[in-house]
Amino acid sequence: MGDHDVSPNPKGSFRKFLEQLSGAGKAIGVLTSGGDAQGMNAAVRAVVRMGIYVGAKVYFIYEGYQGMVDGGSNIVEADWESVSSILQVGGTIIGSARCKDFRSREGRLKAAHNLVQLGITNLCVIGGDGSLTGANIFRKEWSGLLEELAREGKINTEEVEKHGYLNVVGMVGSIDNDFCGTDMTIGTDSALHRIIEVVDAIMTTAQSHQRTFVLEVMGRHCGYLALVSALACGADWVFLPESPPEEGWQENMCIKLSENRARKKRLNIIIVAEGAIDTQNKPITSEQIKELVVTQLAYDTRVTILGHVQRGGTPSAFDRILASRMGVEAVVALLQATPETPACVVSLSGNQAVRLPLMECVQMTQEVQKAMDERRFKDAVRLRGRSFENNLNTYKRLAIKLPDSQIPKSNCNVGIVNVGAPAAGMNAAVRAAVRVGIADGHKVFAVYDGFEGFAKGQIKEIGWADVGGWTGQGGSILGTKRTLPGKYLEDIAAQMRIHGINALLMIGGFEAYLGLLELSAAREKHQEFCVPMVMVPATVSNNVPGSDFSIGADTALNTITDTCDRIKQSASGTKRRVFIIETMGGYCGYLANMGALAAGADAAYIFEEPFDIRDLQSNVEHLTEKMKTTIQRGLVLRNESCSENYTTDFIYQLYSEEGKGVFDCRKNVLGHMQQGGAPSPFDRNFGTKISARAMQWISTKLKESAGRGKRFVSDDSVCVLGISKRNLLFQPVAELKKETDFEHRIPKEQWWLKLRPLMKILAKYKASFEVSEAGQLEPVQPRGPEEPATI
Repeated sequence: MGDHDVSPNPKGSFRKFLEQLSGAGKAIGVLTSGGDAQGMNAAVRAVVRMGIYVGAKVYFIYEGYQGMVDGGSNIVEADWESVSSILQVGGTIIGSARCKDFRSREGRLKAAHNLVQLGITNLCVIGGDGSLTGANIFRKEWSGLLEELAREGKINTEEVEKHGYLNVVGMVGSIDNDFCGTDMTIGTDSALHRIIEVVDAIMTTAQSHQRTFVLEVMGRHCGYLALVSALACGADWVFLPESPPEEGWQENMCIKLSENRARKKRLNIIIVAEGAIDTQNKPITSEQIKELVVTQLAYDTRVTILGHVQRGGTPSAFDRILASRMGVEAVVALLQATPETPACVVSLSGNQAVRLPLMECVQMTQEVQKAMDERRFKDAVRLRGRSFENNLNTYKRLAIKLPDSQIPKSNCNVGIVNVGAPAAGMNAAVRAAVRVGIADGHKVFAVYDGFEGFAKGQIKEIGWADVGGWTGQGGSILGTKRTLPGKYLEDIAAQMRIHGINALLMIGGFEAYLGLLELSAAREKHQEFCVPMVMVPATVSNNVPGSDFSIGADTALNTITDTCDRIKQSASGTKRRVFIIETMGGYCGYLANMGALAAGADAAYIFEEPFDIRDLQSNVEHLTEKMKTTIQRGLVLRNESCSENYTTDFIYQLYSEEGKGVFDCRKNVLGHMQQGGAPSPFDRNFGTKISARAMQWISTKLKESAGRGKRFVSDDSVCVLGISKRNLLFQPVAELKKETDFEHRIPKEQWWLKLRPLMKILAKYKASFEVSEAGQLEPVQPRGPEEPATI
C-alpha cells in the first residue's frame, strides 16, 4: 500500500514513471468556466494533486476567464492542502463566471500577459462547449499575442521564446450531457440524482390524490436529462427538443393518460425538457401541457419546475470518480503535448478515458443544434450518439403498449427469476424484461423466491400493468434467494415442462452465474433446459465474470460515499481522528477501491492486492505525517474479505496503538445498508437497458427456431450479457469458466484495478500510473455496428 507497488520493481517503475511524465519547470493553470456542475471540484482536486505529484506548479485561476483577464490575486499557486475536503462539495470552489472581456482580442492580450508573467503555458479548462471554444481561440492566437506584448515592451524576447506555445486540455462540466464525443459529462449523473429524488418524493404524494404531475427539467438544447429521468421513473410521456412529438400529440397524450388511469394507475408523470419544441420549432411549455390535461381530462394537475436544484447538492460517486479520472488524464495529456498537438478534450467512452480533438467535438455538438433548427430531427437524435438513440428507443418500447390485437403472438413462454442477494435496480430490470417480452408477443412468467420457489412451482404469469412503478423500488419484489438449482434439478425441469417455459432470464449475482453453469451442465439429463438462457449481472459486489459493471453496484457505492462524507464531517470538529470502514463485496475489492476513490480515502485494503504488516505500518506513518498538516483526519476502507487475519478489529487496534498521542481511531462496519435503498439513476437506467437487450436476444433466438421445434444445445444459447470495455457482449458461460476464480468468486482479471494507482496518487502515495501513448487522439465519429456500452 505504501511505497509497495504492484509491479515487480516498485522503486524502478515509479522513477521511470516520473521520468516519462516530468512536470519539472512546468506551470499549469486550472479554471472552471460557464455554468457550474457537481464534480467540478473533484476535477480541480485531481488536476492540482496530479500536477504537484509529477513536479509541476499548479495555479488556481479564480472566476473563470474573468479572473484570467483581471490577473493579480485571481491567479494563485495551489498546494496539496488547498484542495483538501472539496471532493464532496458541489459547485466550484474557484468560482465561475460568464466573461465578455475574454471575447475581445484586447481581453485575451491581458490574459496572455498575466499567464506569461507566471510562466503558465498549460491550461486545463473545465466547462461547456463555449468555454472550450474560447480556450482554443486563445491557443491559436497565443504566439501572436506574445509578439504583440513584446512589441509593446511588456515582456522581453526571451519570454516569447521560452513560452512560445500554449497547451490546452478540456474537460466537459455540464449537467445537460450535451457535448458530443463523451458518454457522460461531469455533473450529469448528479443532476439525475436530484431529479430522481424529486420524482420519488412526488410519487408518494401523488399516489394519495390521483394526480398528474408535469415536471420541468433543465436542458435548453438537449433532452438527455428529461429522457433518462423518464426512463428511470417510467414516466407516461416525455418532451424533448431533439425528438418533438408528432402532429396530433395532444390527443394521443390524453388517450394514453386516460388509458393508464383506467388501468388503475393513480398517478401520471409527464417530463418536459425546458427546451421542448413541436415539429414547427414552437416551444411546448409545462403550463401549456397542464392546461391541456385540465381542459381535456379534468385531472387534478400540478406543475413542478426543478430549476437550479439540479445543479446543486453534493456530487454522486459516479461524478467524483469520473472527474478524478479525467483530471489525472488531463494532466498527463498536458505534459505529453507538443506544439503540434491540437487542443484535446478528455472524455469517457464505455469505461475508458480517451482523448478527442476538441474542435471536432465542438463542431459535432453544433451540428446537433443546426439539425434541430432545420427541423431534421432524425439527424439530431443520430448526432447525439448511439446512447441517446438507444435510450429513446427503449423508452418508447417500455412506455407505450400496443393493443393486444396488434401484437403478433409468438406462442412462447419466457421465465424471469431473481437469484442471489438483493441489489437495487433488480426491479427496474424485471419491469423492462416483462414489457419487452410482452411487446415481442411472448407470455412472461415471474418466478418467485429464486430457484427454491422455481422448484416449488411459485410461478405466475405477469402482465404489462403488474410491473408499473417498479423502477424506483429497492430490493427484489419477486423475492430472491442464494440457493443454487443443483439439488432441485428434477423439480425445476418438471416446472419448466408444466408451464411450457421456452426461455429463461436470470437477474442476479455470482449465484446466478453458478446456477446458469449448473443448468447448462444438466442439459444432457433434462431436455427442458435445452432452451435459450441468459443472465443479467445484478450484485452490489460487481464480481460477475463477463461484465465490467453489475446492477446495484452504483447504488451501493453512493451509500458508501454518503456515509464516508458524514463520517468525515463528524471528524471535522474533533480533529486528529482516523476512521476505519468495512465495506461489503466478498473477496471483490470493487466497492472498497472505488469507494475510497470517491470519498478521498487515504488507503483501501483489498484482497486482490495482498498487503502485509509493513504496509499497515507505512500507512500509519503516512497518517502520522498527515496529522502535522491542516488536514487532521484520515479515512481507511477495508473490504470485508481482504485478509483472513488482518481483520477490521485487528487494523483498528493496530492503528489505535501505533497512533497513540497523535490520532485516535473509530471503526464502522457498513453492512447490509449497502444492499438497500432506492436504486440510483444509473442502476435504474442500466438495469432497464441491459435487461431489455437481454429479452431482445431471447426473442431473436426463439424466432430463429420457430416452427422447427429446435432444441438449444450449443454453448452460445447460455450466455451472460455484460459490458466489456466499450461494448455490450453476450458471452457463453462455457467460455467464461476459464476467466473465473471460483474459490474467491471473482473474475481473474478486473478492469478497475487499473484505477488503483489513481487513489494512491491522490492520497500522496508513490505509485506508477499506466500512461497512455503520447498524445494519441482518437477520431470523433459515431461508433461502428457493435453495441455501444454507454449507459
